[in-house]
Amino acid sequence: MSAYETEIQVRFGHVDPAGIVYFPRIYDYIHDVFEQVWEEHVGERYYDLLLEQKIAFPLVKADVDFRSPLRFGEVPSVLVTAFHLGRSSLGLRYVFKIGERVCVDARMTTVCVEADGMKSQEMPDAFRRRFEEILEPEETA
Repeated sequence: MSAYETEIQVRFGHVDPAGIVYFPRIYDYIHDVFEQVWEEHVGERYYDLLLEQKIAFPLVKADVDFRSPLRFGEVPSVLVTAFHLGRSSLGLRYVFKIGERVCVDARMTTVCVEADGMKSQEMPDAFRRRFEEILEPEETA
């Protein structure tokens, strides 16, 4: 299975007094990586997608499993795969790791919509093809 991979930097302003990433910051990290996936993997700046093409992918469901704290100074790798690719819906999985230690395993579902009216629309084929490249194999029951 192929995956998009990047790294993030845990900075001083991202941690709480205990020295670990304050949990809402994880959602910021996920969205930052989401925008990177669009630019570096799909080949479209999310900014241009919203403002020029008038297409958006708002979040409709979030499932985040916090397994191990991220600490100031760490540089986790983030692996991104698609766990769902529907007519208009897109499910991306973000796994944050320090070495072999999984810190965060998040599944975020977005829906392709017209940015002006927020009406669901079919995902353009060019985008679908790029997400198929990182699609996880279906689990058999």
